[in-house]
Amino acid sequence: MAEFEFAGTTFKGGKMFAVLTALSTLGGGAYGAFEFYKDYTDMKEIIQNIDTDAIAARNDIIETKLTSAIDYTRDIKNDLRDDVIKMENLVDRLSDKIDASEDEIKDTQRNIDGLLESVLSDMNQLSKDVTASIREVEGVIRESEKDVRNTMRETESRIDDDMRQLDDDIHKKLQEALDNPLSD
Repeated sequence: MAEFEFAGTTFKGGKMFAVLTALSTLGGGAYGAFEFYKDYTDMKEIIQNIDTDAIAARNDIIETKLTSAIDYTRDIKNDLRDDVIKMENLVDRLSDKIDASEDEIKDTQRNIDGLLESVLSDMNQLSKDVTASIREVEGVIRESEKDVRNTMRETESRIDDDMRQLDDDIHKKLQEALDNPLSD
């Protein structure tokens, strides 16, 4: 049977394998600790060499562009709101004109019974025209609101895509710097 002596103690059989296993485990653990410390010092050096000023400058540029895009979007929204207000004013004026016309027609009905059928026919046509105009205006308003929503969604989507691309670029550059042990 195999045996060996270590520090004045003799080991035989299964004890010998247990001691050899323990010694090899200690050696492997020491090697692993050394490699971990070496990786730590390498990463520390890489991280210390990262140019945070360049990253901050890039972020400032992105913030400026984002602010400009937000201002542009806000201007578009305000212009569209002004257009909607103008349309509402036109509708109000048209409504006032309709009200005035109806009052005149009522006065004419009381004063002139002979022209009643003619006036009623004219009023019905006018009412149809006004209703068609109101429907057209409402359709234009709905279309304008739809366009504003679509424009806002597209702008928001472009901003999100740009931010994701920027984030990917930054992560990629950081990863390249971290992955390259030779970079200074």
